[in-house]
Amino acid sequence: MDIHLIPDPAFPGPAFSSSATPGSGAGYRLRWRDRRGQAHEAACVIGRGGIIQDKREGDGGTPVGCFPLRRVLYRPDRVSAPVTALPVVALTPDGGWCDDPTHPDYNRPVTLPFPAGHEVMWRDDHVYDIVVVLGHNDAPPVPGLGSAIFMHLTRPDRAATAGCTALDLDDLRRLLSHCQPGDRLCVPDQGPIP
Repeated sequence: MDIHLIPDPAFPGPAFSSSATPGSGAGYRLRWRDRRGQAHEAACVIGRGGIIQDKREGDGGTPVGCFPLRRVLYRPDRVSAPVTALPVVALTPDGGWCDDPTHPDYNRPVTLPFPAGHEVMWRDDHVYDIVVVLGHNDAPPVPGLGSAIFMHLTRPDRAATAGCTALDLDDLRRLLSHCQPGDRLCVPDQGPIP
């Protein structure tokens, strides 16, 4: 199953140049069909840098391409494990993700403390209470071409992400209930994919 990023009709304008505030990450939805062919949609937020073809570390952009859903991580102290056919792993307080392009573990999970630049996966906020690891720049990782591109939860103010795709908790759970290995998130470079 492919999950497509599409313009949100609530934000009128040409495809992928919505009238949402620039850098807000708003103006998009995810659309997918379940195994019975029923269509589903959910509002989402993307990176503050918009959709970009040439992803670079730290640019805030959501990369163009189709990315396999690798596995789901979750905070067992806050939420129950999502119901999904994807592999599911509980996060731990020492979980991190290397975002230092000069380190050999770039764009890979790491154990904290960690000497190089990294994201903390066990966050104080709720953004990473459920995280879907996407197959972006991971086979193998190329230094500088982007790390930690996930699907995760929105902030309460629905602020733009650093390049990820974010959904509300109930929408992400609903999406994951339809997912299985081999499914992909597809971000087109122009216009919606049907």
